[in-house]
Amino acid sequence: MESKFFRKSLPTFIFLVIFSAVVIPIFYNLLKVETKLKVYSPADVNPRLVDFSVKHITKDHTIADFKLSNQNGEIITNKTYANKIYVADFFFTRCQSICIAMAYNMSELQDFYKNDADIMFLSHSVTPVMDSVSVLKDYAERKGVVDGKWNVTTGSKKHIYELARKSYFAVLDEGNGDEDDFIHTEQFVLVDKERRIRGYYDGTEKEDMVKLKKDIALLKDEYASK
Repeated sequence: MESKFFRKSLPTFIFLVIFSAVVIPIFYNLLKVETKLKVYSPADVNPRLVDFSVKHITKDHTIADFKLSNQNGEIITNKTYANKIYVADFFFTRCQSICIAMAYNMSELQDFYKNDADIMFLSHSVTPVMDSVSVLKDYAERKGVVDGKWNVTTGSKKHIYELARKSYFAVLDEGNGDEDDFIHTEQFVLVDKERRIRGYYDGTEKEDMVKLKKDIALLKDEYASK
């Protein structure tokens, strides 16, 4: 009786083994695809945040080359962030609204990743005329900015405007970079080692900071598996 039962069950057992060998890897790969972070292009973002000249781009968007001055008067370029994952935002030192929470959360992130050489931070002043190097230095000291980890920058307003509207998509405005036409948002922008945007987060919300940390872990896993 047992032998008969075994003969009847053997095909079912073989089928289950083959089925598991085929289906489980497929399921696992699908799951990996679902947890891989999106790569953002201008067409994926709120049109009000995007310069007209790049709204049509649907893939292969990267952050443009940049050249700015940080809190120590040092020149900061895209090469400073080569082969780094970084979080960028836009602010101004006199801001008494969303910037307070944004600076606090960026400082918390800086502390969380202080021993991770892969992670850096980049803040752009949207009022660079007022936010001179000396003003940024004072601001950086008050906010606990760590040199070499977090650059708080100033530069040509036209240049910062183009970065905001054509690269990061983090500033609401309809102007051309004149003195009063910036309306910066609370967005933190996650940028990968290929200078691609991989996520947007509300820099005033603790819940979004938890999500940002999880997404950075996913991004690091993505690089580790290459």
